[in-house]
Formats: sequence, C-alpha cells, structure tokens
Amino acid sequence: MNGNDLVADFIQNLKWDDLSKKTQERARLCLLDGLGAALAGTLTPVSEIAADYASAFWKGEGATIFLHGQKSNAAGAAFANACAGNALDVDDDAIFTRGHPGAQLIPATLAVAESVGASGKALLEALVIGYEVAIRAGRCWHADHEIYQACGSWGSIACAAASARLLKLNHEQIKHALGIADYHAPNAPMMRDIAAPSMSKHAIGWGALNGVVSAELAQRGFTGIPSILGFDEYHDWVADIGQKYWMEDWVFYKEWCSCAWGHAACQAALQVVEKNDIAIEKIKHIQARTFQEAVDLLQDYPATTEEAQFSVKYPLACLLLDGKIGLAQILQDRFDDSKVRSLFDKIEVVLDPQIDRMYRETQEMDLRMHSAVKITLADGKIFDSGIVERGADRYDVSALEKKFRWLVGFVMESSKMEETLQIVKQAEHLKDIRELTQFVG
Repeated sequence: MNGNDLVADFIQNLKWDDLSKKTQERARLCLLDGLGAALAGTLTPVSEIAADYASAFWKGEGATIFLHGQKSNAAGAAFANACAGNALDVDDDAIFTRGHPGAQLIPATLAVAESVGASGKALLEALVIGYEVAIRAGRCWHADHEIYQACGSWGSIACAAASARLLKLNHEQIKHALGIADYHAPNAPMMRDIAAPSMSKHAIGWGALNGVVSAELAQRGFTGIPSILGFDEYHDWVADIGQKYWMEDWVFYKEWCSCAWGHAACQAALQVVEKNDIAIEKIKHIQARTFQEAVDLLQDYPATTEEAQFSVKYPLACLLLDGKIGLAQILQDRFDDSKVRSLFDKIEVVLDPQIDRMYRETQEMDLRMHSAVKITLADGKIFDSGIVERGADRYDVSALEKKFRWLVGFVMESSKMEETLQIVKQAEHLKDIRELTQFVG
C-alpha cells in the first residue's frame, strides 16, 4: 500500500483505548510540556505581535489565544499559540525531525479541537497521530532537501494530519490535506535564521497555520498533490506507522531555554566550575570547543530574546552566574546586567574537528552532542573538562510537572497554575476540551 494510504488509514482508525499505556502517558506528557512552553512564551514580544495580528486579521470566536484575552479562528489561534510555543526554545524535540514538533502540534490540535468542541480523548488521539506523522515526515523531508529546513516545513504535514483527524475527514480528504500542507509548506532555510536570529525562527507558527488551513481546505473539496510520505524511496520509513510508536522513547524535553546545540558546552563549563569550586569572578577566559553548528550560533552580545537563545556564549554566562537558563535569563530584562556582559566577553567558542566528527556520526539516530571547555583563571590555573557528552533531555512525570510549574509560574498565580496542571493530567476525561482552552484564555 502507498505510504499516503497507510498514513490516511492510521489517521482514520487510531483509537485511544487501543494504545499502549506508554504511548498514552507520552501523549499526556507532551501536552503538559507543550502547553507549559506556550503559556510561558506569552511573555515574549513575538507572542504579543502574533496574538494581536491573529485576532485582528484571522477573525473568529472559535479558538482561544492563550493568556492574551483574545480569540481567533482555529488557524489564527494555532499560529499565535505556536509562536508562543517556540518563543523560549524550551519546547520538545523528537528523533529524525531535527527540530520541534510539540510547539506546532499542541497549538494546532488545541485550536481545532476547541473550534469543533472535541473531547480530551479526541485531542490526545490527534496528538499521537501528529507526533507519529511528524517523526516520519521530518525524516523524509530532511532526506529530500539539501538545505536544512526548519520545523514549519515538515511540521505542516504533521499539523494537517492531526487537524484532519479532529475534523473527521474521510480517507481521500486526509490524503489531500497532507498534500496541500506539503505543497504549501514554508521554505524555511534554518541556517539563515541561525546567522541572523529573528522572530521567523523555526517557522513554527506557519507550520501550525498551514496544517490547520490545509485540513480545512481539504474538508471543503480542495485537492492537493500526493505528499512526500508516499515516495517509494521512503516507504520503509512510513510502513511501520500504527505498529511502531516512535514517540514512546524518542521525544525529548528541554531543561534550558536556549538552542540545544549549545547545551553540551554549557554542561561542560558548569561541571568544571562546580567540581573545582571556581569563583566566577576569578575566571579570566573560557574556551568552548564544539561542533560547527554550535560555532555558527551568534557570537555577538544579544539584543533580542531570539539572539539570546541562538547563542552559546550568552546562555553559558547566565548558567554559570545563576545555575539555570530560564525566563529570567533569556528575556530582554537581563541584557543590561554588567556581570553577564563581563563573563560573556571572556568566552570563546571554537571548532573542534574531533567533536565535529562525533556530531556527524550521531545526529541521525542518537541526538547526543559533545563539547569540551577549558577555563583559565586570573592566577594562571587551567581546568579542562575533556570531552563531555550531553544526551537528549529525558524527563519523567514528576520532573515535567516541576518544569511546568517553573515555566507557568511566571504567567499564572499559583492556584490557577495548579488547577491547569490537574486539568491537563486528566485531559482524556474531558468531555469538551474548552474546559482547558478557555480556562487558560
């Protein structure tokens, strides 16, 4: 059977009660993590702009724009909330995607589910569909494009798949939705945004928007091309859908609000400082040795939160001073801190050929990253971490609940935050997802 038919069957026939407990648990965790990232992301300038635009130009009352007191149609709310979802770069990653599925899928599914009055179980079914399609579409997409494409490209197909399920499209409509999303997917050359960080970022807002619109168009009879999921050369990557659930073990949650390419260097530096009880004010120079993509991150002092995230030097300085990289560090209020700037100026990021080779060897399946840090003190003493490995962050339920409270505590008072957390944990029992979406409006 053609890959597009396999995927359409999967989208039509998946049932929550047939899923393993592990897959169900993963879906709940993804919802919790993605919603937490999106709610906290509403503090950023990109979220304010996207919310204002969506409510003004994609008018409607069908879907909630989180924490801005505004409404839009499903596509507009998906766009605005997805911009918030990735605004802090603390949202999830997944194997093969080389990027972020949750920041697109959680906003898109919540917006469509709210607009049609779907149940919590229907939402979670759509999320499982979205993640499984995202992982496969991402793998195909990166193999098919010489230029590294950011998340909104393959994410468009995943959001279309999840939206198609919630809209109860038939088999042929689903295939058209996938094809429309594929054809209209944003051309998002990732490394151009690395070179000049901006609100365009990973094109995640456009991925969510395109996915929702594609499903809505297909519902009305709009036709699309056969999607990349049906290419013969990628058939083996699609054929196991509905049999193997990659999301069970291969979705990862982020600890820090910054690009993951810099995390190994940050970890190496923190280990050296803590192990040797180094006083930060005694540091003369820090050399981070890493792989090419991390070297390509912004070397200048940031002027925006996007520049702060796409950096090794700025998050590393904040981590050594504060022990964390979160909202208090990554938002613009911190940029004038003289201590951060002073330490930033002492950091050098350089290419290490051995570490670069290690990255090339592991990026497809493993997601491990490596860096090494050498710290020189004012008295001439030198401490070298050696090569430090940082695997993808894996969180259990209690850790993700703690992360949710940490993030959402910046935007909600404690009792409402706890109630939101409890609603999410019991999402599959909600008769109408509006009990959640309108609560966080």
